[in-house]
Amino acid sequence: PLLNFAQKKDFPDYRTKKESFAKVYDKSIRADLGVFTIGGVEESIGKLPLKKLSPHSYTRNLMSFKGDNIEVTVTTGQFEPAGRKLTKVEDYLVKIDGKPFYGDYGEMPATAIKSVIVLINKDTVVIPPVAYADLFNLNFTYKDKAGTERTANGVFFSKDSKRIYIYLQSRDENGSYEVTWIVEDKKYLRRVLDWGFTQ
Repeated sequence: PLLNFAQKKDFPDYRTKKESFAKVYDKSIRADLGVFTIGGVEESIGKLPLKKLSPHSYTRNLMSFKGDNIEVTVTTGQFEPAGRKLTKVEDYLVKIDGKPFYGDYGEMPATAIKSVIVLINKDTVVIPPVAYADLFNLNFTYKDKAGTERTANGVFFSKDSKRIYIYLQSRDENGSYEVTWIVEDKKYLRRVLDWGFTQ
């Protein structure tokens, strides 16, 4: 698979690092993200882990987390190219609806995130579609070298319990990505997105 990727022609990469861990300037959020993200791994040394909710259940198209007074469900479905503006350079898809995208960049996506539902104390926290509209081919799990299915995904809680981090890591041969949606005081704050690491 790596050989095939190397043989691809050069085509422009419009993806940016403006939402990456390196661009997080809030010290407390940065400290929390450093505990569990690949982007922050260099800053994780010596840090205590955050309280984490591991997945409660998952299928190919759904992953849910359930804990005390919190429920998070992420659902994917088939990518529908009809009605979308697809920008190509030669045979490579570089933008969808005028924006670069993540997940098998250059290829037509097979799946898209359909919904992110967050309930805290039975209150719905709206994660706006713009927070996931450019994320495709999300793999909830991956196989380790021994062939065991694993996931790095989780819901993490800041030590002061004000913030919740919904973390998804999508690994694939053509460039993985990780996204963290940050919820503070029951409101969506922002996302942190890193990409470009391999499996």
